[in-house]
Amino acid sequence: MNPENSGTGAANQVRQPSRRSILRAGAATALSVTASGLLAPAAAANERQIYDVIVIGAGYAGISAARDLRAEGYSVLVLEARGRVGGRTWTQTFAGRTVEMGGTWVDPASQPHVGAELTRYGIGLVEDQAPERTFLPTPSGPQEFTPAQGFGNLGSVFEQIFEDSSQYFERPFEPLYRSDLIGAKDILSLRDRLNQMGLTPEEELLVNGQTAVYSGGSSASGALTMLAQWWALSGHNNTGWNDTMRYRIAGGTAALLNAMLNEAQPVLHLNTPVTAVARQGDSYFVSTRAGLSYQSRGVVVAVPANVWQTIKFSPALPAAQTAATAQGIGVTTGTKLWINARSVEGRFYAQGKEGGSPITMVVPDKLTAEGQLYIAFSTDPTFDPTNATQVHAAVQQLGAEIDIVSLKAHRWGSDPYARGGWAFRKPGQLTSLYPAVTQPTGRLAFASGDIANGWSGYIDGAIESGRRAAQDATVGI
Repeated sequence: MNPENSGTGAANQVRQPSRRSILRAGAATALSVTASGLLAPAAAANERQIYDVIVIGAGYAGISAARDLRAEGYSVLVLEARGRVGGRTWTQTFAGRTVEMGGTWVDPASQPHVGAELTRYGIGLVEDQAPERTFLPTPSGPQEFTPAQGFGNLGSVFEQIFEDSSQYFERPFEPLYRSDLIGAKDILSLRDRLNQMGLTPEEELLVNGQTAVYSGGSSASGALTMLAQWWALSGHNNTGWNDTMRYRIAGGTAALLNAMLNEAQPVLHLNTPVTAVARQGDSYFVSTRAGLSYQSRGVVVAVPANVWQTIKFSPALPAAQTAATAQGIGVTTGTKLWINARSVEGRFYAQGKEGGSPITMVVPDKLTAEGQLYIAFSTDPTFDPTNATQVHAAVQQLGAEIDIVSLKAHRWGSDPYARGGWAFRKPGQLTSLYPAVTQPTGRLAFASGDIANGWSGYIDGAIESGRRAAQDATVGI
């Protein structure tokens, strides 16, 4: 982990500021744009150490909370362990193109929170080009389909899997609304559901690669209700589901995050891991790895649920949050890989079967000077995504041939500030953790895309969660 930024002065004698009486310029450090396009703070001199609210984490959940808090006039300190903002979104450059190492796609039609933010800041969308060829597994090995045929066949099986989701997820943004029905579904893994259906071998192979990779490598690990809720949020149909991987934010995920951060202007410290949060009376004291302590009247914990266990809380976390961080929600085996390659296949989509290739899914992206970019996902902890020989062999197992030029990857499960990639609940977690896992304890509030009521695991869910936590952390201030 990186050492904390220097330049923090001794505590000044500052009373708790109140809402709109605060001058925003007085409560924020200057912000500058780094080479990566992300806003970063200039060094602060004689900085205060008492704030209305401290936000731990500068991903979409944390910055959404900070923006709303600043809009209400609160003084806000954001502490981020990494040397960048963004959390599990991370806009980078690779092969001369803008790429996303983490969260990527948005769909304003079905994701209202991200849609509202894009409208607010006048940021547009970029539509992905559809693949020209599709490779899917069959009992006799990988087979090429036209995209219309391949995705149509896949969608017809998904429609069977989630055929009654309109009943148990009648209101998908209120996941426990049909509590009379959801319990019987939540105990099922995706493997349980596939086994129930009596699928043909052809049908099983069409979908089990996706159910496995979303679940973290095994369809038995992921909850039916997790994927079913996404399906419900997409409109209970295959067209809506496909649209969730159709659009990207113009300028990358960093563009929207920077717009929010530029409006908020909180005090922001990068390279500042938090080690402890303690409540004493009506105040909270947040300690950092560098040995500094900051005081506030409210705290928003906006790091992934898997990371909560790395912070010492006093009093201890409530039961739901303790269970969530012990069990984990983010997929600990998740790796995202970018492949710059030449290929006679051109813009191809390829998907493997459960337990097959260490790369389960390949999605075509932009052209480069050398060839074509592809996005790939793996949940195999033994797979080396930086090894061109292994990557080539894995893609071959999916039925496609590529000549690799360069690779770029990130193992989210090995990232100490994520401890997992995309969120995917386990069987029973929805009914055992919710709604308690979203609730504050005092003015200690929790924000993460992992625990959104709606689009858990998506940027939309992170924004929803952060905005809710901003309200929870200021009750009574």
